[in-house]
Amino acid sequence: MDLDRPKVMGILNVTDDSFFDGGEYINEDKYLMRVKQMLDEGADIIDIGAQSSRPGAHEVGAEEEIKRLIPVIQNIRKQFPSAHISVDTWHARVAEQSILSGANMINDISGGTFDFEMFETIAQLQVPYVLMHTGGHPSNMQKSPSYKNVVKEVIYFLSKQLDKLNHIGVNDVIIDPGFGFGKTMEHNYKLLKHLDHFQFLETPILVGISRKSMIYKALNNNPKDALNGSTALNMFALNKGAKFLRVHDVKAAKEVIKLHQLIEA
Repeated sequence: MDLDRPKVMGILNVTDDSFFDGGEYINEDKYLMRVKQMLDEGADIIDIGAQSSRPGAHEVGAEEEIKRLIPVIQNIRKQFPSAHISVDTWHARVAEQSILSGANMINDISGGTFDFEMFETIAQLQVPYVLMHTGGHPSNMQKSPSYKNVVKEVIYFLSKQLDKLNHIGVNDVIIDPGFGFGKTMEHNYKLLKHLDHFQFLETPILVGISRKSMIYKALNNNPKDALNGSTALNMFALNKGAKFLRVHDVKAAKEVIKLHQLIEA
């Protein structure tokens, strides 16, 4: 992909317990309609998740993930042959089956720490990989997260994992600081404020803050009313060097990118 212009990753949750749209897109007609809407609005990538990663989420396991994901990937690939499909998983086996079924890239919230076979699997598949930092498992990550210096520690983790990937021949890597994953609100805003420091790693940066609690708790509202806040922070992220925005609202993200491009022209 040409990253002169930032890209939008549209979220498709095929789960019943995601924090914003859980249960809305389990039915085939509904998720295909949702994918069409996001592509029509300009989504560059469709990111499919079959395991909720919200704080306290129950883990369904690799077998159930595969059972949920594979038909969805195959149906999307059949209906939209040119779509770029990402799969949100931390299981190496799910990653492998997803790519073999028509997905193009893997988005791993654990940065290779939940399944130690993930990096070797990505190296064998030779597909783009989103390397994210998380401060623990979704079941416990928000129980008193603590850092001496959150920016330095997250950069160190990503740098260390990036070296491992490069060493085994994985070079198409996108980094994600992991907003909301084992971080307090203060941690999240410190990471966002210093997002430009992550450019030191010379790897495209993905920001996923869409409708998260760092927005709606700060504004004293709820995920449904957090679009305005999401858009404001996405503009800030673009100013700090983000090249990918992972969002629920593709149209709004494309608009903010267009306006940012006019500022930067």
